[in-house]
Amino acid sequence: MLKTKNIIIAVLFLLLSQAGKAQETGSVQEVKDPLIDSLIKRRIELNKGVSQSGTPLVLTGYRVQIFFGPNRKEAYDVQAKFKTLYPEHNTYISYTQPNYRVKVGDFRSRMEAQQLMSSLRPIFRTLFIFRERINPEKVDQ
Repeated sequence: MLKTKNIIIAVLFLLLSQAGKAQETGSVQEVKDPLIDSLIKRRIELNKGVSQSGTPLVLTGYRVQIFFGPNRKEAYDVQAKFKTLYPEHNTYISYTQPNYRVKVGDFRSRMEAQQLMSSLRPIFRTLFIFRERINPEKVDQ
């Protein structure tokens, strides 16, 4: 009987001492590689469109071509018409002999370019999406 009583007291003592220890506050020490911080910083810079040296980055994305033809005046007229309707998008005119091209937008995904193209379809005759280098600083604004 005495032996059983001593065992019960010992078990209760162990349980209560562990319950008391669980109430102690502890501290957590965070250990991480400094390379992680530099990778996070690099990722932020890439999203801003600027390299570590401060030069602008060039990304591959999509633009919608709204004009293709040999008439320079018509190309600039189409550009002006687009700018009045969609001032938030950038326009780009290029000349490859003998034709002018007017392309609009700086889209990272084809789906974004497709959405603009769908809204432009009633206004402009020939529309195509091209994959090319875009200006990332224009994308992030």
